[in-house]
Amino acid sequence: MTATLSDDSHARAIRLWLYAVAALVFAMVLVGGATRLTESGLSITEWKPVIGALPPLGASAWQAEFKKYQAIPQYRELNHGMSLDQFKTIFWWEWAHRLLGRLIGVAFLLPFLLFLWRGFVEPALRPRLWFIFALGALQGVVGWWMVASGLADRVEVSQYRLATHLILACAIYVALVWTAQRLDQRPAPPARARIRAGAVALLVLVLLQIYLGALVAGLRAGYVYNTWPLIDGALVPPASQLFFATPAWRNFFENTLTVQFDHRMLAYAIFVCALLHASDAAGSMKKGPAVFGAVALAAAVTLQAVLGIITLLLRVPIAVALLHQATAMLVLTAATAHAARVVVPVQRAVAAPAPA
Repeated sequence: MTATLSDDSHARAIRLWLYAVAALVFAMVLVGGATRLTESGLSITEWKPVIGALPPLGASAWQAEFKKYQAIPQYRELNHGMSLDQFKTIFWWEWAHRLLGRLIGVAFLLPFLLFLWRGFVEPALRPRLWFIFALGALQGVVGWWMVASGLADRVEVSQYRLATHLILACAIYVALVWTAQRLDQRPAPPARARIRAGAVALLVLVLLQIYLGALVAGLRAGYVYNTWPLIDGALVPPASQLFFATPAWRNFFENTLTVQFDHRMLAYAIFVCALLHASDAAGSMKKGPAVFGAVALAAAVTLQAVLGIITLLLRVPIAVALLHQATAMLVLTAATAHAARVVVPVQRAVAAPAPA
């Protein structure tokens, strides 16, 4: 039996809702980047999921928050003598970041419950949506776990936890866009196995590159080795500099030279793979969504590579760095939408039509 007009409207409603939540996650990542670049992430030293939604009200409340911040190492070692007005600036960044996280939770859960109550979502889709909600709840816990790493013995958060926090946000974003894309009923010609594999591989590489980018941010590795194409005077630094820490695996997470070098090398690999993938898709399929998606992804990767070089050469000015991060999310969007369209034929995942 074919789907009814009502079923089509249900699919459209769910798809638009998922895209709207994905847009909020996109904004959340950018605000998180600004929070990091402005040294604002440790300005709120407590995790209060409910009452923390309200900012300080009145002079005494602001002084109390400021006093809590003055008790952590970041204030004592980096911001000693900061004024209350300066503190308010970094506080508002972190407060906005946390408020946006709460808004995402509400924007996902309330419409989801409404769709379930109205019978819009078929049983096969429900576990996936509940899983996405669970990832969002976990993200809140991971966010506090990250902040806690900078409250006692450090002046900033752990790069390990920062990268975990960002990659989980990206995983949620991918799940939202992928699911919404799978609900799109526009027909697409089947793609060859090589095209499907290439699309998935590029999506995985983009996620890995974002993880490496988070390590670069966490170590402030973008503020050193600000030359291109050479890094520390060479295309490939000596092994003695790349792997001086022991055990060797620590260099991939704690050595600023190694982390930035890895980020560069993977960027080159993604750029070449994206161009080859677009050429392969255009040559084998001539036209259609798969070709458009592959070409759009290659274009986004090219733009991102240029912005990455500019960000490095200019020593990470905030505006350019945020543009670089926004473009990274656009690359992730293109990679996710492209892979979702070509991996398997699109099938409806909403409520089944009522019996005649």
